[in-house]
Amino acid sequence: MAAADQKPLGSGFHAKSEPHEVLAGIDLTGKTAVVTGGYSGIGLETTRALASAGATVIVPVRDPAKAEENLSTIEGDVSSAKMDLADLDLVRAFASSVYDSIDALDLLINNAGIMACPLERVGPGWESQFGVNHMGHFALTRALLPLLEKAEAPRVVALSSIAHKRNGILWDDIQFETGEYQKWVAYAQAKSANALFANALNRRMQGFGGRAFSVHPGGIFTPLQRHLPKEEQVELGWLNPDGTVPPAVAEIFKTPSQGCTTSLWAATSPLLDDMPGVYCEDCDVAQLAGPDSLPFQHCAPHIADDADAERLWKISETLLAAA
Repeated sequence: MAAADQKPLGSGFHAKSEPHEVLAGIDLTGKTAVVTGGYSGIGLETTRALASAGATVIVPVRDPAKAEENLSTIEGDVSSAKMDLADLDLVRAFASSVYDSIDALDLLINNAGIMACPLERVGPGWESQFGVNHMGHFALTRALLPLLEKAEAPRVVALSSIAHKRNGILWDDIQFETGEYQKWVAYAQAKSANALFANALNRRMQGFGGRAFSVHPGGIFTPLQRHLPKEEQVELGWLNPDGTVPPAVAEIFKTPSQGCTTSLWAATSPLLDDMPGVYCEDCDVAQLAGPDSLPFQHCAPHIADDADAERLWKISETLLAAA
């Protein structure tokens, strides 16, 4: 991947395209997908859309009771198994259960995540946003790679965020062990990591015909905001003081179903067959950010850096090996 690859392809879709539009004419019968966080928010809508197109969907779940209730609303071949991205033993156990149930994996949608939470440590002491959003998915994807290799033209989609534009990887203090913890800086680092991960993973999948992409789903009100009090959302401009949504925000924000469409497009579009691990938004490849880019659009150059992607991959391998 190079920064020059970050330019729209003219997909014909738009920011608020719906799943049925993006998947029109696409038959996923016989395909198997794993969707992390696939029982809540845009993950639930991703699961619903893939199942409606004929895919068998396996959803790793941290909260089985909630998952059972939410997934019961979906028609199709959907199952779940226990997993928590913050617990590497559970990640490995989930991967083992997948090996016991399928012969090949066609789609892996790394959708789950946490945002702007207080400082917590997971695993062997990783900062939680980096640990859950990046390292948990890194461990899961590494464990499932042999199953992806057995599929025909498999794809991995990593959910990033426009928040990546705030900052990249804090190479000298990834775990906030010496510097002051700032929740939005930590979130931006994790979302930059998700995009760099897809960049590096794509090179490792090309040898068996696979592809990996990262996506910005858009602004959506989902349980992802659970760590943000109403007062902070008002300060950010997402809500009015009375809790209503300002018209300007309503125009930009998407519904959960619209929020899953860029993931679906990246997972299935033939336009991406020969593309490297690009970052996508609004159901198309995102343009490289420039001086005229709005804050909520386009791709910052630091997530299109192959050298940084490889640097992060090596660090992640070292962290995982030591965990």
